Amino acid sequence: MRLSQFHLHTSKEIPAEAELVSHKLMLKAGMIRKLASGLYTWTPLGLRVLRKVERIVREEMDAAGAIEMLMPTVQPRELWEESGRWEKFGGQLLKMQDRKEAWYCYGPTHEEVITDFARNELASYKQLPIVFYQVQAKFRDEIRPRFGVMRAREFLMKDAYSFHLDEADLDRQYGVMHDAYSRIFTRLGLRFRAVFADTGAIGGSASHEFHVLADSGEDAIAFSDGSGYAANVELAEAVAPHSRPAASEDMREVETPVQKTCEDVAALLGLELSRTVKSIALVGADGFVLALVRGDHTLNEIKLAKVEGLGEYRFATEAEILEHLGSRPGFLGPVRPAKTIRIIADRSVAAMADFVVGANRDGFHLAGVNWGRDLPEPVVVADIRNVSAGDPSPDGSGTLAIARGIEVGHIFQLGRQYAQALGCSVLDANGKAATPTMGCYGIGVSRIVAAAIEQNHDDNGIAWPEAMAPWQAVVCVINPKKDPGVAEAADALHRELNGRGVETAMDDRGLRPGAMFADMELIGIPHRIVVSERGVAAGTFEYRHRRAAEAENLDRATLLDRIGTPA
Repeated sequence: MRLSQFHLHTSKEIPAEAELVSHKLMLKAGMIRKLASGLYTWTPLGLRVLRKVERIVREEMDAAGAIEMLMPTVQPRELWEESGRWEKFGGQLLKMQDRKEAWYCYGPTHEEVITDFARNELASYKQLPIVFYQVQAKFRDEIRPRFGVMRAREFLMKDAYSFHLDEADLDRQYGVMHDAYSRIFTRLGLRFRAVFADTGAIGGSASHEFHVLADSGEDAIAFSDGSGYAANVELAEAVAPHSRPAASEDMREVETPVQKTCEDVAALLGLELSRTVKSIALVGADGFVLALVRGDHTLNEIKLAKVEGLGEYRFATEAEILEHLGSRPGFLGPVRPAKTIRIIADRSVAAMADFVVGANRDGFHLAGVNWGRDLPEPVVVADIRNVSAGDPSPDGSGTLAIARGIEVGHIFQLGRQYAQALGCSVLDANGKAATPTMGCYGIGVSRIVAAAIEQNHDDNGIAWPEAMAPWQAVVCVINPKKDPGVAEAADALHRELNGRGVETAMDDRGLRPGAMFADMELIGIPHRIVVSERGVAAGTFEYRHRRAAEAENLDRATLLDRIGTPA
């Protein structure tokens, strides 16, 4: 590819709204252009990278036995009403009407459509197991689209769905897909982790997320330093302390006139933050609830919603707090509330002694509080906090560390919920109707591109893993018009590299060397080869790998050996 015949439009200016490095660099490199909020055009350069990701995804899905198909992006309301998700999915579901005023949605996912396909196409257990997949645009109406294609409203996704007669076969296929995903991200040259995860709005009984590790990641991942355990912090279990120490203090009231946070109270009293307890006022199905979490811990709202009666909880209003506790927020606690309330204690709080809580009296806290003496033993004890670095690993091996990750893949064991809701069944070996169990396997194809940049960049631009680069190599031509031998040598090298299977571009745009090299570093080409008058005379080429500090002069044979086998 001659860049003089290609649309390559880099830019020095980027919009102020671009926050993440990947968003900034994709705009500067000319990979994407914004059409509207959360909607992006992929330029020829960006599309080359996107297609590289698609190719590897397709190859591994095909190798795993999945069969590619293509389903409509626009889906009828009736299907979503059958599954119960027309209202449940929430505001992200973009709804529209056609000219006959029939309702549709722009598909954010395709469980309903694939189940409808299966109920009409699959009749016998002999057709199972089977896995279908597609690579297709999805739309989710994000409240605040941001970070470029990292959180766009329209995005490219690979979604796959499997159908099985029993759970054992679903488990087997789940393992096959887990391995396929690991191969995909390994081939793409990304540092990643597969972690246990919450099933969320999709539902199901088991779930793993695949995260590209990057400091800018929105998700926190907990992983053991002594085993292969890894989980999203939303799901990672906080192991219960072994025992509660004996009480050694009397309960006393301490004045805290302006200290409303655990941090401020601990500082005033000269205590470790872990000696304090925060009280979080909620309203659940059974009424007013006070959730207790240690002062140095953070509440995990997903875990909290799994406690009986709190599936649809909300935070209490100030009026409700005053009614039940007799105090304003900042001084709340479980001792002597104004009304009888339900207490839910985190495991770590249930194991505390001599702790500090709000006194339910403005300007005061209670210190030296102990269970069984100053307040009843907690009836409900649950894991309702996020794990912290240094916590014991739930599998009993090592301690937990925390890293940041960008979710790029998610696999689920859906079970039978969609098949049952849509009446999908097949005849089993005994000729009886059986409802198949399902798996769901998604990869954010366009998101992978942004995640790769977050993990692979420097001050000069993108530093692509070779498998994802728009070209593996670029031949930069210096002053070809001045010396025809330079143009001939560059053209010959360009042809030879491509002939060897190394995707190579030739920068023959006639730019000055500084501008040419800056563009190539910005767009992240792994191998840069400079053909110049001086090099031709010496029989050498100036070579620099994108991640190398300095260039070096190599003869032709050494150069070809250095670039090596294409990705």
